[in-house]
Amino acid sequence: MSKPVDSQPRPVRVRFAPSPTGYLHVGGARTALYNFLFARHHKGTFVLRIEDTDQARSTEESLKMVLEDLRWLGIQWDEGPDSQTRQDHGPFGPYRQSQRLEIYKKHAQTLLRTGRAYYCFLTDEELEAQRAKATAENRQPHVVSPYADWTLAQAQEKIDSGGKAVVRFKTKGLEKDYTFRDLIRGEITFPSDMVGDFVLLRSDGMPVYNFCCAVDDAEMRISHVFRAEEHLSNTLRQLMIYEGLGYSPPEFGHLSLVLDEDRQKLSKRKGATSCHEFMREGYHPEALKNFITLLGWSHPEGKEIFTETEAVQCFDGTRLNPAGAVFDGTKLKWMNAQWLRSLSDEDLIRLANKFNPGWFKGVQNPERFAAYLKNYLETLNDIPELLEIFNTEGFSVTPEARTFLDTHPCKPVIAAWISALSDPSVGDFLTVEKFTAIQELIKNQTGVKGKPLFLSLRIAILGKTEGADLKMIIGLFSVQSLLRRAQALGL
Repeated sequence: MSKPVDSQPRPVRVRFAPSPTGYLHVGGARTALYNFLFARHHKGTFVLRIEDTDQARSTEESLKMVLEDLRWLGIQWDEGPDSQTRQDHGPFGPYRQSQRLEIYKKHAQTLLRTGRAYYCFLTDEELEAQRAKATAENRQPHVVSPYADWTLAQAQEKIDSGGKAVVRFKTKGLEKDYTFRDLIRGEITFPSDMVGDFVLLRSDGMPVYNFCCAVDDAEMRISHVFRAEEHLSNTLRQLMIYEGLGYSPPEFGHLSLVLDEDRQKLSKRKGATSCHEFMREGYHPEALKNFITLLGWSHPEGKEIFTETEAVQCFDGTRLNPAGAVFDGTKLKWMNAQWLRSLSDEDLIRLANKFNPGWFKGVQNPERFAAYLKNYLETLNDIPELLEIFNTEGFSVTPEARTFLDTHPCKPVIAAWISALSDPSVGDFLTVEKFTAIQELIKNQTGVKGKPLFLSLRIAILGKTEGADLKMIIGLFSVQSLLRRAQALGL
């Protein structure tokens, strides 16, 4: 293949081009994120382009979902539909393929006029017969069109008389090999006879994916294309289109597949796969973004926890791995816990209230719960269960705890505990120091020590023999609620 027409380095312009058919998949989020980080590292431009020519599946509601997921992750684009109004901004619009049909037709006419494409009138039945014959003869099922050498005048005459035609790219006479250097996989060579004459425009005038993609990347001056490995097979057709139109192709980097823990392509059958699902499950967007960044890329210092700013500083595209990346849900939860733990108490409660305003409704100074929550939280959805222990109305005693109360010298401990809490000098809440002092007082008064003492107090506070460190949570209970719990034991 000939060298690009423009051999000078081009300003970095990358794009993410989702099809709006639902919420943003993790694989799509990674593609968007890598392009975003690459653009920011090189002080380039990140373009959001919407591939919505599949009108049966693409909806405005789905576009809204994709934009919401990108916005939640904090991935900002420089050109494309506005995240709120969905109106285009940028010098190379429209940024929706459904609004660029005239642009594709103009480029198709160029290829027709220069003999690089032709109108093909083969019917579906004729094409199927060709495929069947090629299969029977153990040949590639490439289209052999009797219309490949018709003049435009001949084709137009047939169209005028009611003939239905697709526009096909003509591969006859092209160079034998197409070679390019993939930014992730190194040098890749495609033989030109790997594909036959392929469709650019369908008979209804709608363009096909490869044609739209090549034209849009050229028109929008995209310099680098980072996309999923499954698009590698599309590259040959796109290189042919670039060459046919006289455009310089971008540099390509084909990302590894995201795999599940069985090393199969990640799918909904194995659990959450969309950003929206992870948002609903209570993940911190920065944690998910941090985790996704490591699905096929490694930090030069081996860091696992890092900010977007830190990623931008070193994401130059050289540490992308061609091997499949396993989506480890356990590691994601661990990483999410680290991110939640790193928040200030105020920020954690603010994030929780934004996620579910009802959790701390009516609670005074909810920030006092933050230190306790940070020790046990994996996702925000863990908060209700962690707060349940403070619900005195729902206080109950487990069978194991009741058996312990009945078989150990717990009654004098509980009585002394109630007496200590009833002293007005204790105040409304216990400090760790006060709790420790009361515990020592009870030991001296009752002579009970060790396990019977500690577990008696744990049961009086939590209703069970195991759970959180009492010194960590004791100050979160009002003294009145502790009294009601102890009295509810009925000892």
